[in-house]
This record gives sequence, C-alpha cells and structure tokens, in this order.
Amino acid sequence: MSTTDHVPDHLPEATPTAAAADDGRALRRMQFGWYINDWANAAFSATVLTVFLGPYLTEIAKNAADANGDVHPLGLTIRAGSFFPYTVSFSVLISVAAMLFTGTVADRTGRHKELMCGFAYVGAIATMGMFFLDGDRYLLGGALLVVANIAYAVSVALSYAYLPGLATPDQRDAVSSKGWAYGYAGGGLLLIANLALFQGHEALGIASGTAVRICLASAGLWWALFTLVPLTRLPSRAGVAPDPAAAAGRPAAGSSLRELGRTLRSMREHPLTLLYLGAFLCYNDGIQTVVSQASLYGSEELGMDQTSLVTAVLLVQVVAIGGALLLGRIAHRWGAKRTILGSLVGWVVTLALGYFMPAHQPVWFYVLACMIGLVLGGSQALSRSLFSHLIPAGREAEYFSLYKISDRGTSWMGPLVFGVAYQVTGSYRSAIISLLVFFVIGFVVLAKVPVRRAIEAVGNPVPERL
Repeated sequence: MSTTDHVPDHLPEATPTAAAADDGRALRRMQFGWYINDWANAAFSATVLTVFLGPYLTEIAKNAADANGDVHPLGLTIRAGSFFPYTVSFSVLISVAAMLFTGTVADRTGRHKELMCGFAYVGAIATMGMFFLDGDRYLLGGALLVVANIAYAVSVALSYAYLPGLATPDQRDAVSSKGWAYGYAGGGLLLIANLALFQGHEALGIASGTAVRICLASAGLWWALFTLVPLTRLPSRAGVAPDPAAAAGRPAAGSSLRELGRTLRSMREHPLTLLYLGAFLCYNDGIQTVVSQASLYGSEELGMDQTSLVTAVLLVQVVAIGGALLLGRIAHRWGAKRTILGSLVGWVVTLALGYFMPAHQPVWFYVLACMIGLVLGGSQALSRSLFSHLIPAGREAEYFSLYKISDRGTSWMGPLVFGVAYQVTGSYRSAIISLLVFFVIGFVVLAKVPVRRAIEAVGNPVPERL
C-alpha cells in the first residue's frame, strides 16, 4: 500500500505474509502522522485560545475603550470585555462557509492533505503575527484571531476526515482517543515552556506583555514545525475511497459550489445522522465555550493572576490525556454513546462548581481544572469516532466540515450567549451559568438517537459496542 495514494477501502487483514506486514507498517506510519497533527495544532487551541489571548486581547481592548468602557469596531458599540468572545463568534460564522466549501473540494479532488496543511500554515503565520499585538491594537488582534481561527477550523475538519480510513469500526474509539491524548500532550508540553517563560520574565529582563506575545508567537512556530510530520506521512486522500461507480456520477471539482448545495440537500436523506449532529453541535458548543472563556472567567471574575491561569490550563492538558484514554477504555466496555452521556452529566456538575466557586482561591480553581480535564478529552474523542460511523463512504470531509462547526476553537453559539449574558448583566458568573442549557439540550437529543439504526442507514458496518 502506498503512503502517497489513498487509503484502501478495507484495512489489511492480519496475515503472516510480507505484504500484510508492509501494510501494517504503512498504516501505523499514517496513524502516527495523524496523531502528530493533533500534537501540532493543539498549541493554538491551548496557548492562544484557552490561556493567553482572551485576557490579553481584553486588556488591549480596555486600553482602547472610551470613558464608558466601550470599543467601536466597524462602527459598532460593544463592551471591551465582550470583544474577545464576539470576535471568536464572528470568525466561526465565516469559517462555516470556508469549511463546507473546502470539504467539498477535498472530497472531489482527493487533495485532503494539501488543503489541510496549507490552511495549517496560514493559521500558523497569523498566530506568529500576534507577536506584534500590543498597546491598543485590539483591531489587529481581532483580525489575526479571525484569520488564524478560520484556518485552524478548516485544517482540523480535514484532519478528522482521515479517521475512517485509519481504523476499523471497532478500533476507532481507541484511535480517536489516542489522537486527542497526543493533542493534549503536545499542547501541555508547550504550555510548560510558556509557563516557565512567563514566570521568569523579570529575570530575563522582559515585560510581562512581551512574554505573553512571545508565548502567542511560539504557538504558531510549534504549529508550523510539527505540521511537517503529517505533511510527509499522510496520504493525499483521506477516509475511505468512494465506490468508483458512485464517484463517476459526481460533478467535477470545478462544480464545487453546485456540489456543496447537493451535499447539503443529500444530508436530509440521513435524518438520524443529522439528529446526532444536532446533539453534538449543542453540547459541544457548551464544552468549547467553557474551555475558551475559562481564562477570561478566571481572571475577571475569580481574580486569578496569569500564572494561576496557565497552571490551571496545564492541569487540564495533563489530566485530559488520562481522561481521553480512560473514557476510551470505558467506551470499549459500555459503548461510546453511554460514555458520552455520562460525561455530559460530569460537565453539568463542573459548571455548577464553577458558578459557586469563591474568588481568589487558586486551589479551588485547580480542582475545577482537573474536573474539566477528566471529561474534556474523552467526550470529544468519542463524539468524533461515533460520528465517523454515521458518514457515507467517500464523503468524510464534507460531513466533518459540518461537524467541525462546533469543535475546538470553532464554537459560536456558546461564545455568543456568553458575551450577550455579560453584556446584559455585567457578571461573568451569569455568563458561565447560562451555558447549562447547551448540556441539558444536548443530553436529551443524544439520548434519543438510535445509533445502530443510524449506522445501518448510511451503509456502514456496525461496531460490536455502541
């Protein structure tokens, strides 16, 4: 099996032949490249979105605010404290169209790797540009965030499309969980270096703002360097190769806009897949908003300093490695759907603790971080692997583009609700508790999805445990 062509329709059988051994080595090589892709882009999610950019960009927006504490981007009047979550929501609205269009082009052309890595490098360059963010340049920060987050969303959506071709149905939970574990390990390792830099900035003779800007830029450099691994190890085409007869009747890549419309219409033929997708978009928007706004909540409402914030997020990264692997093992015994439902209950408990948490108590903030890490990686990894069973063969990038509308760094409903709640009440506690609705609705909808019937409806083999 070539590592530059597409992944075969069926993974190689375990036989004693030399050909089977070569196929096994090639598959492990591709899996490793896919894991390292998570290792690479997790730096942007952890260092930029989760830790440093929210509080830092908010402070810069406050520097530019008028006497009422408002800024006026594009003639609009908004609270300086709402600028970051509003900017995240705006970037996601644009990325939705970009992901859908790019996913369609990728499935038609089989150029998943080239598009995935190309967008990764655009995002990495924009992230490195955040080194120049200082003073009252909140518009520059907003523009770089929009570009980087769109590029991140498209790149990760295309990487998800590889999962069906990298593991058999019964192995996908484990492979997906391992990918998330690699991501949290990579993001955590860079956070350790950034924490050391930030804590030692005085000894190094640099200002705290300069240290933050170096940390932001380091995420872009990390992203760019490690993207070289998937660039050299992954095949051009992702997922499972479509049936030649079915593929022959599809429009060429030049008709991508018409094909995108056809794809969206054809999804109505799989209402159970859409029902699952609706549940995921709801509860995962809540998850991502908690993750992306946690530093802002910690700094503005709980009075945590930058060192405490970075330490807490580092705890999330470390605990999430074990959490992803643990929930993967639980899913192997009890099924992915039951395990995800259990994790959503854990999220509700975590959110309630965050609401009642006293200010200026770092220990309790660290407990909250550990609770988030325990359910974070597993709930997302299992959601990804479960969705991979509900996608028609050869349509992975298109469907995962819709899935990615609410994933790491690309949620928009939650940040919008969070921002509006703060805009109306002036309290981040009210903003954080408003997110409960996403978990409750997501739990109810997911519980109603007949997963086995949904998998059979798209013509995929059904795993032993669901």
